[in-house]
Amino acid sequence: MIRHADELYTYRDEDIIDMLDPVLKEWFRKRFRSLTPPQRHAIPSILQGNNTLVASPTGSGKTLSAFLSIISELVRLARSDMLEDKVYCIYISPLRSLNNDIAKNLREPLDELSALDASVGKIRVGVRTGDTPQSERARMLRRPPHILITTPESIAIVLCAPRFRERFRDARWVIVDEIHELCSSKRGVHLSLSLERLQEMCTNRLVRIGLSATLHPLEEVARFLVGYDDAGEERDCVVVDARFVKPMSIVTISPVRDIVHAKADELNRRMYAIIRDIIRRNKTTLIFTNTRSGAERVVYHLSKMNVVDADELAAHHSSLSREIRLDVEDRLKNGRMRAVVTSTSLELGIDIGSIDAVVQIGSPKSIARCIQRVGRSGHSLELESRGYLIAMDNDDLVEDAVMCMNAMRGKIDSVHIPTNCLDVLAQHLVGLAIERRQRVEDAYRLVRRSYCYRDLSMESMRRVLMYLAGMYKGLEGHKVYGKIWYDEGTDEFGKRGSTARMIYATNIGTIPDEVAVKVYTRDGKWVGSIEEEFLERLSPGDIFVLGGKTYEFISSKGLTAVVRSVEGLRPTIPSWFSEMLPLSFDLGEEIGRLRDEIFSMLEQGMTGEGEGGGGEGEEGVGNGRRRGRRRGQSKGRSSNSSSSSSDGAVYGGDAGYRVEVMVKDRIARMIMERLYADENAAHAIVEYMYAQYRFLRVLGIHEHPSDRNLMVEHYVDEHGRDNLIFHCVFGRRVNDALARAYAYAARLILRRNVAVTVSDSAFMLTLGDAGVEDMASLAGRIISTVNSSNIRSLLLNAIKSTEMVRTRFRHCATRSLMVLRNYKGYEVTVARQQTNAEILMRLCERLDNFPVLEETYREVMEDLMDVRRAEHVLRDVEEGRRRFVFYSARDVPSPFSHMLIVSGYSDVVLMEDRREMLEALHELVMRRIGGSSD
Repeated sequence: MIRHADELYTYRDEDIIDMLDPVLKEWFRKRFRSLTPPQRHAIPSILQGNNTLVASPTGSGKTLSAFLSIISELVRLARSDMLEDKVYCIYISPLRSLNNDIAKNLREPLDELSALDASVGKIRVGVRTGDTPQSERARMLRRPPHILITTPESIAIVLCAPRFRERFRDARWVIVDEIHELCSSKRGVHLSLSLERLQEMCTNRLVRIGLSATLHPLEEVARFLVGYDDAGEERDCVVVDARFVKPMSIVTISPVRDIVHAKADELNRRMYAIIRDIIRRNKTTLIFTNTRSGAERVVYHLSKMNVVDADELAAHHSSLSREIRLDVEDRLKNGRMRAVVTSTSLELGIDIGSIDAVVQIGSPKSIARCIQRVGRSGHSLELESRGYLIAMDNDDLVEDAVMCMNAMRGKIDSVHIPTNCLDVLAQHLVGLAIERRQRVEDAYRLVRRSYCYRDLSMESMRRVLMYLAGMYKGLEGHKVYGKIWYDEGTDEFGKRGSTARMIYATNIGTIPDEVAVKVYTRDGKWVGSIEEEFLERLSPGDIFVLGGKTYEFISSKGLTAVVRSVEGLRPTIPSWFSEMLPLSFDLGEEIGRLRDEIFSMLEQGMTGEGEGGGGEGEEGVGNGRRRGRRRGQSKGRSSNSSSSSSDGAVYGGDAGYRVEVMVKDRIARMIMERLYADENAAHAIVEYMYAQYRFLRVLGIHEHPSDRNLMVEHYVDEHGRDNLIFHCVFGRRVNDALARAYAYAARLILRRNVAVTVSDSAFMLTLGDAGVEDMASLAGRIISTVNSSNIRSLLLNAIKSTEMVRTRFRHCATRSLMVLRNYKGYEVTVARQQTNAEILMRLCERLDNFPVLEETYREVMEDLMDVRRAEHVLRDVEEGRRRFVFYSARDVPSPFSHMLIVSGYSDVVLMEDRREMLEALHELVMRRIGGSSD
């Protein structure tokens, strides 16, 4: 049962501190004034032996809340001379640097405690990761640390180390740090099985302690931490919810009031001026971008501006060497950095000292991520976390503002936890086989204790065992040999051969090797390199930018891509696509609801319905009603300030203009007050929404975009191609699944390839010249072909021949130990891995339900995309909770389409071109709107 600590514990601070060992109690009172909220609830829970999940911001003392209880027990054992040579506590974190931080932060209090009681000096702390020297590992075997600090990969290896694993048998506690980072990936799935294997070999019931920053829902993450018992009942867990104990201030900023017409140079100049002012007002500022290249670009510009001394400014991201990153972290901790620019590498709980303010350039794409990043500032409970979200386009403005509102309200988007990953299962089944001979039923029971495998079928388990045992014909001819033996008669399995342990130890883990893909033209000319993750997004016919020029993707083999030059065509895949984080589905739904509210306010205000239309006694409102429905606009008014009869407005001339201004101002004030946006941002959002509102009214469309209305727009581009644009703010994972299913349906109907362009707020099907007069009817046929019952099968057919599946198959094959990364002491190159994987994939496609290929399809559809939520959306449509609304924009795309259409031009080289395109599209819209009133 999952219980909440605030319902269980009402102890006073003095009562809780009295629960600790006297030495620890004395030390704590000297060091701290009082307990923090997470400590207040976590310490009693852990001391009572409860599984405990602690969720609280960085700097709130959650790590100490876990270790205080454990150190208290170890100190008592040390004083009683009962501390044995074995591991009592295992601390697991996803970052090696975080492990080193914890070791340092543990040794310091232990040294201080030793000064109070010499027996505390007996407590040993050790770090074991892939970087730990062999001599240190041997020393640990002789005198094991009482607190072992390690990573998810290392703990899985240690579980199969015959001598060291014996030191775990009496372990009492396991701490999983940064669980919000782990649970959403296959590293977390891998760890969940390691915890079950660890529990299986332990004589004690392990007390599991999870430490997390802001995430949701806590109950599901608690189940991930503790798993289930053999009867399928969830294990008990106490949830300490202290996510919102720190004061927080977040604001959305637009560098300019008119973001559409601002030139790129002016927009950048003002953005850097804002950042410069923030840096100079604070001692230390942490700046987040959404890409590594963006981080480098910001550092370059700030250094040219001489905002701070050169040695007080640096970049920190995963493409930099470990030595550089550690140097930056150390200088941050020592207060010698004024500004650090990062992508994602510093959103985790590395101890980087005191940060005064956080700047986020562009949308962080999820509320939880926004809170985690902003939470890096104000590194104590007393200090306010201050964040500045700077948006550079209209869609980011809306995302950031909605994010601020929800973050300040404490409403967080849901985490995605992968389930039934057969490649990770294969690794652990080999690990179990290495440990000892296993009964299939026993292994199945152990696996299903993991939250991630609670629904695993025995059939799936047996298929993985058959693969691992080499029972699929034809694989051995391609050097895929059995790693285990599996006797179907006795229903047992065990390790096969003397190399099984070495293969397991040198190939374990879930993070794939990534390399650059070389790009050549068909005549063999080298063009440049792209990331492998970018390659997997490409389909034949896709257009992308490389080195400032546009190319059409033709094919790939291994880690080589073949293209042809196609100057002048609009890219379908942005160059930064592979680095961008996807918008969360929950945040997208909130944006849909905001659209609904603002469009309703516009409708009421501009038509005089309800409380809109200036029912506040504003001068000119009555005059507007007396004048009636005057067409046209007053002399000298710009076209984007007119009020026309096609709006359905009851006002005209000067009165109409005054009403328009009044309504916009009222909405802008609402946005500033409720969504924590500055004045520039608020007015830019209003103009963005108002442009779409008027555009739809000109077309005679009175429905508006919302979370319930999914607008489908027909647009004929400059090349005469028919495009269907689906306006749905579901995030890229859901939109990608929907787009590919609809594109496959369109391909069946039209008997031709259909190009797809996807963003977080829309997706576009490029049909070519569809050759039909009635596009509404064609759109209806395409939409009706896809439903909640068949989207999985349609999507599967759509992705089978894509680069995405070929790349992901290699990842799954290496995790499944089908394609080895290391063999007999030699490292297998990624190019060789990819070549082997492509050969094997063609073979596996001829096998029925081959587990590695099945896992590849599952990973693409459920983890990379989100077919489950896509099914949910379609079910809503079928049951009337959502609906599609078709309209034809013809040769002028609606304002909400513009970012999608020009998204490919986000390359740095073409930034000015991109902004000019946006402005040109906007002017087309304004002329269309203005022309309606002539």
